[in-house]
Amino acid sequence: MGFSGHFIFARSERPLLEAPVFDGLGQDQKAAVHTLWPRPGGWQTLQLDTDSWSESQLPDLVEWTGAPACTAWTFDSDMAHVTGLGTDGRRWEAKLHLDIAAALMVEDPEDLDDSSVWWSSPEFAEAARLIHTELDAEVPDVAASAIAWAASAGVAVPDPQARIEEVLRSKKVFAEDVFFTLLDALGFPAAADLSPEHE
Repeated sequence: MGFSGHFIFARSERPLLEAPVFDGLGQDQKAAVHTLWPRPGGWQTLQLDTDSWSESQLPDLVEWTGAPACTAWTFDSDMAHVTGLGTDGRRWEAKLHLDIAAALMVEDPEDLDDSSVWWSSPEFAEAARLIHTELDAEVPDVAASAIAWAASAGVAVPDPQARIEEVLRSKKVFAEDVFFTLLDALGFPAAADLSPEHE
């Protein structure tokens, strides 16, 4: 079973969990938060359960850190919805694993009796195909926005836009792996290896 929840990526000299946006979490919720390997420059990644975070909190996090930040809502590791926000208020969004994202975006008919029949129908497949086409057509603009967001964070994007678009269209098994690959491709420093043999 895959992971469902949020990854939050931001820069701070203090532990990210100290941000006021997390003050509402109970002790059990805070104890369940995982701090992933940090990246040089103060970049941190938190992994939270689905109910512990809302994208509406992203502006408050950016204000507290004084730096661009992004969040990736992940559904069962099958797809992810990424939202990035700069200190200038500019926002960008991306869907990772376009095929699955498109299928999840298909609206069920009002008279639906058997969801399994609907999901295996030609009508469902066509609706998903049309949504996928729309999402795919947005990839170049999404890539350009992500590059601009990374540049506003002071990062020199090493890869050409075509590489960013390739990552956005990636079909890696786990959506969260695509998210981390995207951060790498945008030029954020590699996560530190904190395994015992590298301490």
